[in-house]
Amino acid sequence: MSTNAIADEAKTLLLNEYHGVLSTHSADMPGFPFGSVVPYCLDSEGVAIILISSIAQHTKNIEADNKVSLIVTENGVDDIQKAERLTLLCEAKKIPREDLATIHRYCRFFSSARENHLQLNFDFYRLQPVKARFIGGFGKIHWVSSERLLHPHTFSNEEESGMVSHMNEDHLAAIQKYCLSYDIATEENDVPVMVGVDALGCNIRVGEKISRIQFSEEAPDSTAVRARLVAMARA
Repeated sequence: MSTNAIADEAKTLLLNEYHGVLSTHSADMPGFPFGSVVPYCLDSEGVAIILISSIAQHTKNIEADNKVSLIVTENGVDDIQKAERLTLLCEAKKIPREDLATIHRYCRFFSSARENHLQLNFDFYRLQPVKARFIGGFGKIHWVSSERLLHPHTFSNEEESGMVSHMNEDHLAAIQKYCLSYDIATEENDVPVMVGVDALGCNIRVGEKISRIQFSEEAPDSTAVRARLVAMARA
């Protein structure tokens, strides 16, 4: 398998999942790793974003040493050793409160994030990857460079926000059809919400569960994304 194909598999796993195990260097127990579960989404550059409490142990650890890892595993697999998994080696960097585009994107994915950020003293961190280890199954083990793993959006944050708002405000029927077509489970009173769109696919949230729909091919710009969404609704 080519290097690009391996990187694409790792990238797809990172896009398809929304939580992982964050490991930090313990400040209280030097030499020991400290693991915790965190939700994440990707920013417009393809970098994982997390929201963590200022009083949490992992935050104190990051303040002492910002070198961390994030382990992401494939959901819905019976044998975990046959599942895909990705270990990101990263440097955690606090996101300034002025970076509203990144903050708004995360808050679309996770409904409680805005309240936590504003009222409970949570801060956003960007996990800037340095290198990644991808396991695609038994014997399929590769290092992936950060450059090959990242996949920046092919359009602006404002264009994404506009497309998402337009779909939610004017095209609920299309989103409901996406759920039917791509086996995204909904109950009778559920209102599915589009929370993100990028060159490779879009993200739908039903309640608190996020699902991803992969496009058949990459969209080079926002016009192509709109065409993909229209075609999916008409299919």
